[in-house]
Amino acid sequence: MIENQVKEVHRTGFNRGFSSGPKPVEQGKEYDVNVTEISRRGDGIARIQGFVIFVKGGQVGQNVKVKITQVGNRFATAEVVQ
Repeated sequence: MIENQVKEVHRTGFNRGFSSGPKPVEQGKEYDVNVTEISRRGDGIARIQGFVIFVKGGQVGQNVKVKITQVGNRFATAEVVQ
């Protein structure tokens, strides 16, 4: 009889240690960011010290000031400040 073995898979590099440590952004504060990608939902993606920021309505190539609306364990959301 052959037994199937299940190996535990460790995922590394995805959250870069931010899930339990301090985040480089704070809710309600404003930051200058560069939008480098677009998410599957159509929002811009920027990063501050490797921490992902989803920018509502952001477009690739924009250098914008954003206000952080929510901070999670692995990412934050923000809106462009007019």
